[in-house]
Amino acid sequence: MTEPPSRRAFLKSVGVLGAAALPVSLPVDASEARTHRAHPAKPAASDAREYLNEQEFAFINAALDILIPSDELGAGARESGVAFYIDRQLGSIWGGHGRNYRQGPWLEGAPTQGFQSPLTPRDIYRIGIAQTDQYCRHSHGKPFAELDTALQDRVLADLQADRVPLESMPSALLFSMLWENVVQGFFADPIYGGNRDKAGWRLIGYPGVAATYIDRIERHNVPYPVEPVSIADVQQGLVPVDQHGHPVHRVLAPNKGRGE
Repeated sequence: MTEPPSRRAFLKSVGVLGAAALPVSLPVDASEARTHRAHPAKPAASDAREYLNEQEFAFINAALDILIPSDELGAGARESGVAFYIDRQLGSIWGGHGRNYRQGPWLEGAPTQGFQSPLTPRDIYRIGIAQTDQYCRHSHGKPFAELDTALQDRVLADLQADRVPLESMPSALLFSMLWENVVQGFFADPIYGGNRDKAGWRLIGYPGVAATYIDRIERHNVPYPVEPVSIADVQQGLVPVDQHGHPVHRVLAPNKGRGE
């Protein structure tokens, strides 16, 4: 792919959230953990699918192996369960645009105007994957998931560049939604289905559910190597918490747990 998304590109794009900083911008905190304690989600390790069929699931997993492959730094997107994250999102109210305005007119808008398609995320995945597989069969004799990795990489590059002639949507729309969901699934709390064993968090040194950093408030740009804590860890009592319900992070030896 032209300038392909990669694990190292991830590290560059989220470098300000690396082990040398105390990240606070990701949507994981103690209040969220308490909310989920009252309304628990399904176990992240569940492999039951909610929306995707076998063909669609195979397509996404094949794409994950290209977009964020496993390597010496750790598990990739497929091994981290990102396909299950996407499946759960499509099965949720988001997948059907249940909270979005759904009336027209449907005109091509400027990039600053946001999402302009009448298709829901479920439509984009279901129709887009089927039409991409049809294109692959016509052009290469096999559906996307059965192509060799070099061809898969080329097809993804063509989707990204809007060079695949899909009948129902610009191919770049399918790719951009897939890529956005892959990033989300790789870094979201594992309770949502992806980021299993906190692979994404370990990669960038993100500690997970917010703790108390009072003793470090005057320390800047220094490593904070801790075992990341998820919402489920707090829910299930797998980590100690302080009097305010914040997890007490376990400090790791230098370089341990960050794919180094």
